[in-house]
Amino acid sequence: MTIREFKMPDVGEGLTEAEILKWFVQPGDTVTDGQVVCEVETAKAAVELPIPFDGVVHALLFEEGTTVDVGQVIISVQTGPAGEEAAAAEVPATVAAAAPAAAPAPAQAEEPAAAARQPVLVGYGVSQASTKRRPRKTAADVAAQNGTAAPAVVPAQPAAAQLVAAAAQNGTAAPAAAGAARALAKPPVRKLAKDLGIDLATVVPTGDGGVVTREDVHAAAAAAIAPQVAAPAAAAPAPVQAPAEVAPQAAPAQAGRETRIPVKGVRKVTAQAMVGSAFTAPHVTEFITFDVTRTMKLVQELKEDPDLAGLRINPLLLIAKAVLVAIRRNPDVNASWDEAAQEIVLKHYVNLGIAAATPRGLIVPNIKDAHAKTLRELSESLSDLVATARDGKTSPADMQNGTLTLTNVGVFGVDTGTPILNPGESAILAVGAIKLQPWVHKGKVKPRQVTTLALSFDHRLIDGELGSRFLADIAAVLEHPRRLVTWA
Repeated sequence: MTIREFKMPDVGEGLTEAEILKWFVQPGDTVTDGQVVCEVETAKAAVELPIPFDGVVHALLFEEGTTVDVGQVIISVQTGPAGEEAAAAEVPATVAAAAPAAAPAPAQAEEPAAAARQPVLVGYGVSQASTKRRPRKTAADVAAQNGTAAPAVVPAQPAAAQLVAAAAQNGTAAPAAAGAARALAKPPVRKLAKDLGIDLATVVPTGDGGVVTREDVHAAAAAAIAPQVAAPAAAAPAPVQAPAEVAPQAAPAQAGRETRIPVKGVRKVTAQAMVGSAFTAPHVTEFITFDVTRTMKLVQELKEDPDLAGLRINPLLLIAKAVLVAIRRNPDVNASWDEAAQEIVLKHYVNLGIAAATPRGLIVPNIKDAHAKTLRELSESLSDLVATARDGKTSPADMQNGTLTLTNVGVFGVDTGTPILNPGESAILAVGAIKLQPWVHKGKVKPRQVTTLALSFDHRLIDGELGSRFLADIAAVLEHPRRLVTWA
């Protein structure tokens, strides 16, 4: 009997972790090469993971809803001729939430030597050596090397616990012990501690080998809140007892007034991207308000055209087509900034991004080579993109290499906005609500369909003149949609 382990692969470009959304198998189930065993959510999308070998599920090492680092074992499978017999003989194991300790040590010894990278159907996994940690030296080991007796020492974890307890009583931070070794923690855990303002040297580790885990950091952060809540009561004069009685009630009352939601997945990567974009690319936003009555009439005519039966025809389709025509007339807007090479990269293709609101947050998949598509093909691509995004099945590849983005805030009744650039792109166009308004048409005030467009662009790539001409061309096409033909 052989126990093989399947590790969390890197399903995107450089992603470090993923959350297990759902398991499709249970211990004792038979799996085949290529069978999907679970669905995970990365910082970019939800992805189904197929397993690359046959066998019987031995154990699930993480529960649903757990965030797992890339390279960690998430499921073990019994392979070989005795696989099915062993699975029938043993009671199905429960989901092992305790993680790595759930995998039996003998199984690791029996695992056959693998190549440098584990072959998986999604991503390439990681090398075997990358997940192994060098054993931590103890005082006895050092003493053996130096030929001296090891001095008696106080166990590390109790000492750390005493420091934290003392700090909680005094309302002060626990100082790091002199000469103490650097706390053991993975990079994501170190970042979490930094974000929460927690000194890893004061955290009591509960992981194998004295490794600080995410749960340890959160526990330390929760413990740090207690002195802050108790501080007002401690500041009051000793004879006055009334404030001391009221202070403990303040914490539960405040807790009911706020809800904290962990920032992870799509929301986390969106926040990082928006902050990076806002403080990297110098944004300029221009606005234009104009009459789109003729475009709305054309939309209605196209809906009734039998040649376009079954297609989703809406104003966004013609706006996307107008943007592509305007790019053809102003090709320099379709570019990106290469900071490392200090070059402007002109793109001779258009991967048109469409901002989509999903239950997991905002994502921006793009239509590849949109410039080469007919109206029918563009409509089909838009429909597929929206449906895939709503189902949470958008792949990381669908969101890469965008050149320019459309965001339709008008569907919420919003007139306009100042959109932030999608990182790596030159511009983003916000489409406002189309409303019936009084408008001067042929010298008379008449009710007309009017909208506002807002174009944000990277001023390193696009100067004011080019940005203005580009926006004006989009409006001109939509005001007189025959230009979709004459200017194309």
